[in-house]
Amino acid sequence: MMTNLFSIFDPSTNIMSLSLNWLSTTFFIFFIPLNFWLTPNSIYTLYNLISKTLFKEFKILKNTTALNGNSLIFISLFFFIFFNNFLGLMPYIFTATTHMALTLTLSLTIWLSLMLFGWINNYTHMMAHLIPLGTPLILTWFMVIIETVSNLIRPLTLAIRLMTNMLTGHLLLTLMNSMNSKLSYTLVIMILITQILLLTLEMSVAIIQAYVFFILATLYSTEI
Repeated sequence: MMTNLFSIFDPSTNIMSLSLNWLSTTFFIFFIPLNFWLTPNSIYTLYNLISKTLFKEFKILKNTTALNGNSLIFISLFFFIFFNNFLGLMPYIFTATTHMALTLTLSLTIWLSLMLFGWINNYTHMMAHLIPLGTPLILTWFMVIIETVSNLIRPLTLAIRLMTNMLTGHLLLTLMNSMNSKLSYTLVIMILITQILLLTLEMSVAIIQAYVFFILATLYSTEI
């Protein structure tokens, strides 16, 4: 385990060199609603409500009316990130989205698949996208460089945005918790109240970051 503040995020629980902490990424399976009930339960109703809301956003961004494979992929991605963010707030559950190993894998996979699909099937459109409409002729080469760099850093910005937002709140909670044994009762109570408020904020961040990842990934797909 690392001997610094980030050691709490180091997946060090392992058997035969296999880190068991990463098993937390599969816990979302237990939250998938089941269809064998005669009447929909609360989880199933909430799941449908969120899915319909996300699909409305997807239709606006993609300008489509049909439920296709793209919408299912991005909506499933939202739920996967959301459950990983939210479960990380529970005691003794490893937050996988605080590691670049997961966030960069998700963003790089989506970005690379979109780029390959676009350049193979819409080569002319992808080339035209490198030069925005109305760009002066003298600046065309400069805009190509800017657009190319912008496309190349997209998976990195997606991964870092998700990781840092989840990591910051966890660090604050850990730092505040480490001071409890060295302070008076009054300050401890104030810190506990602050931690409860911060934990509430972290629940909001868990939803917002999953939604931001969903929206940005959808926007990137609209350019293909």
